[in-house]
Amino acid sequence: MSSTVLACRLAPLTLLMASLAVAQPAPPTLSADATLLEVNAHGETTRAPDLAQVSAGVVTENVDANGAMRANAQRMSAVIAALKQAGVVERDIQTSNISLEPQYRNGPNQKPTITGYQVSNTVNVRLRDLAKIGDVLDVLVKLGVNQINGPTFSLDKPDAAMDEARADAVKHAQARADLYAAATGLKVRRIVRISESGENAHPPRPMMMSRAMLASSSEPTPVASGENTIGVDLDVVYELGR
Repeated sequence: MSSTVLACRLAPLTLLMASLAVAQPAPPTLSADATLLEVNAHGETTRAPDLAQVSAGVVTENVDANGAMRANAQRMSAVIAALKQAGVVERDIQTSNISLEPQYRNGPNQKPTITGYQVSNTVNVRLRDLAKIGDVLDVLVKLGVNQINGPTFSLDKPDAAMDEARADAVKHAQARADLYAAATGLKVRRIVRISESGENAHPPRPMMMSRAMLASSSEPTPVASGENTIGVDLDVVYELGR
């Protein structure tokens, strides 16, 4: 292979490496007497939630697979219609699972035999009117829902709360850096690097309710939304010096 051909083939790779080198940020230049301090800080804020998610399921059984599917479809159609009537829009109703499973009878020294079929259909529902959660749950149970998980509370638009938690984390990081600097006879010069290592929200613990629990009382199902805690963790590297 001639040197001319080799040079032509290497040229694109050389250009690519050069562009990658340009894209990489240059490491910060530190003073000769600099001391680096890495601080981990947590910041958080609280908000009243404005969104709840509930998982509602219908389980039906029948000796025939088609019969189990048809009975389940009829009840789930009534559930979805009731949700829409309660003001839940289509984009807030999403099917999460449909399953059809045979049911067996087991006996000693016998092969398992199919006695029927069980169908499960589950939808995840986002509820934006938190005051109506208890009423919606009661209606769903009356229409045949026999599996309920939730509610799980969250914020529809968490950006403002996240920024408040970030500002709180930076405040704690700065206070900790000032403390270390003062204790060692140094001063905080600047931030060398700051990164967000994670974010978390701590909603009130969701409840799991069965049909029997919801039907055991004539009183409306009470639901308390409480407050959510939104937290952010930061890793901050400071340059200290005299």
